[in-house]
Amino acid sequence: MSPLEDIDATNWSELEPQYRGFLEREIGSAEELEKWLIELGEFDAYVSETGAMLYVNMTCDTEDEDIKKAYFDFVDKIQPELAIMGDLLNRKLVDCPYSDELDDIEYKVLLRDTRMDLQLFREENIPLSTELTKLGVRHKEISAAMTVDFDGEERTMQQMGKYLQVNERNTRESAYKAVGKRRFEDAEEMDEIYEEMIKLRHKIALNAGYSNYRDYIFDAKHRFDYTPADCESFHDAVESICVPLMRDIDEERRKILDLDSLRMWDLGHDVRGRAPLKPFEKVEEMVAGTSRMFHRLSPELGSFFDSLRDGTSLDLDSRKGKAPGGYQLQRDHSRKPFIFMNATGLQRDLETMVHEAGHAFHSIYADDLPLIEYRSAPLEFCEVAAMSMEMLTYDFLDEFYSEEDANRAVREHLEGVVSILAWIATIDAFQHWIYTNPEHTREQRHNKWLEIGDRFGSVLDWSGFEEWRAIGWQKQLHLFSYPFYYIEYGIAQLGAMQLWLQYRENPKVALENYAKSMRLGGSRPLPALFEAGQMDFDFGKSTVEKLISAVRNELENLPA
Repeated sequence: MSPLEDIDATNWSELEPQYRGFLEREIGSAEELEKWLIELGEFDAYVSETGAMLYVNMTCDTEDEDIKKAYFDFVDKIQPELAIMGDLLNRKLVDCPYSDELDDIEYKVLLRDTRMDLQLFREENIPLSTELTKLGVRHKEISAAMTVDFDGEERTMQQMGKYLQVNERNTRESAYKAVGKRRFEDAEEMDEIYEEMIKLRHKIALNAGYSNYRDYIFDAKHRFDYTPADCESFHDAVESICVPLMRDIDEERRKILDLDSLRMWDLGHDVRGRAPLKPFEKVEEMVAGTSRMFHRLSPELGSFFDSLRDGTSLDLDSRKGKAPGGYQLQRDHSRKPFIFMNATGLQRDLETMVHEAGHAFHSIYADDLPLIEYRSAPLEFCEVAAMSMEMLTYDFLDEFYSEEDANRAVREHLEGVVSILAWIATIDAFQHWIYTNPEHTREQRHNKWLEIGDRFGSVLDWSGFEEWRAIGWQKQLHLFSYPFYYIEYGIAQLGAMQLWLQYRENPKVALENYAKSMRLGGSRPLPALFEAGQMDFDFGKSTVEKLISAVRNELENLPA
């Protein structure tokens, strides 16, 4: 094989001979099969990182046409060929007579997942997936271009968040209306994009022999350890346990504010009239303070975080033309994480920073695993790595705040845990309905969103803004680009809360459990990953009730 650095991974004519070499290699033993898997994985890692960095470049600057073209060229010309070649290589693995001689424990997940991928693969679905990727980019472009003129300047949607935290109610209301009006301008195109996505995904499912996309995607996501019925049990648990607490919190807010009813701009500010939490002014301050937090939590995690401060692994500020949201992406060949976010100086930015750092820690812990497939875990466990960091850093918020403000930040986060579980149930239930009723009309979709909102939402007075409420789902990126990626947050939040309770009991043991489970990457089935960290893999009513009870008790004991 040619040295990787000499191969242009954006040119299929250079990639194909390398892959053909793997496809045609003779394998004469289980040991040779293992060597083949590891060498193929390293080559895949090089190609994967090339595509990943094209995506990174595009999200960092959605307005640069050359960058966008480079990414689309990879999507159009390379990814379809990789899909076809990947299927052939998967068949070579599964059909190899020595695959049955591989270690049952170490290779169980790989062979299980590969067999499912072979079962699902349809060449006619490749162009449909390519079209979905392009529609996702269009959605990101629309979102990135959204700005409003407010307070004398042009501001991004992310930058407008701080105005919803000020104590002046008229300012909050004006900010909410400015953002809502701007989003509504693109609502029709957002609906059109989503409708086209639903059609394409339904066709993919039908092509693969499924009656609907929900059932297809559960298998495509290798959800062997839970079912749609389990998700519905989670919805029910959230409705009966989390939603009442969330509404109690909101009712207390209404009383303190002495309002007849809560409006949408009444949820983000401090009820006692204190200035909004502002952990930092500049991104550099956030990075430095986060480093100190992690060093105090764990010298090992502190060193992991500092390894990201190399000038190539962080893009954190908010700016026009940058895609919204945040993510951590592993550069598979160099084995270096990359973190992307849109920081504007808010507490939620600090939470995003430690969240994405948790993903990076997971990648670093697992980067010595020989199989590339195992260096990432199921999303349900990846999010445990991230969400637990949000809670394990509670004790170190004094790097940014006074004791009073640190307590405020913890209270806000715990209240947010309750409301995010309700939002997760909302998004997940919405998707279950969307894809099991793919022929629905736009009006039916909007009405279903309102119905689910009544089930899981806060008690807000939406009078005068009914049309905006009906399209509230459009702000959720996952619905467009990452379908059915949301229940994972709920499952993981329950795991993170268990680690938090472990930490309160014995910090040393909790951190050991965290590291032990993260080092496994994706090499074990999902329940085994939770078990390695001494967490229960359960998201039914009993687990939710126990954990939410702990949250309620903590909120009652925190200073106001």
